[in-house]
Amino acid sequence: MSIEQDIKQAQFRNNHQKAIINIIYTYNWVMERIKNLLATEDITHQQFNILRILRGSFPVPLSTLQIRERMLDKMSDTSRIVDRLVVKGLVTKSISAVDKRLVDVVISDAGQQLLKNLDARVEEMDNVVGGLNEAEAQQLSNLLDQVRGSGK
Repeated sequence: MSIEQDIKQAQFRNNHQKAIINIIYTYNWVMERIKNLLATEDITHQQFNILRILRGSFPVPLSTLQIRERMLDKMSDTSRIVDRLVVKGLVTKSISAVDKRLVDVVISDAGQQLLKNLDARVEEMDNVVGGLNEAEAQQLSNLLDQVRGSGK
C-alpha cells in the first residue's frame, strides 16, 4: 500500500516531503512490529538494544556513557533504562574500579538467556522487512545511509 493510501493524503508538496513523511511513518510501522515481538519477553526496544550492546562487550563491563554512545536511540535516558534492567535481573551494575564516578554494567545470565530466546526468533524479526529481497534490503540500507550522510 502506498503512503498516500495509508495516511489518506492525496499529494505531497514534493518528493522530498513525501520521502520524509514516508520515513517517519515507516519507522513507526516497523517499531510497532518490533514492540510486539519484544512484548513476549517483557522488554522495550531500548532495553533490547542495551542488552544487545552488553552481550557484545561481555565479559567486559561498560559504563552508561559507553552504552549511550552505542545506542540506536541517542535521546534515551540510559541510566534509567539500565536501572529497570537491574530490577528485572537482566543486568548487574557496580561502581567502576577504574573511576569511582562511573558505574560498570554487565549483562547477567538471565539477560543472556533472554537474548538467546530472542535469537531463536530472528526470522520473525527479519520478516518485519520480509517484503524485500536481499538486493532491495541492501539498496534501502544504502539509501538510508545516504540520507543520514546528507543531513550532517
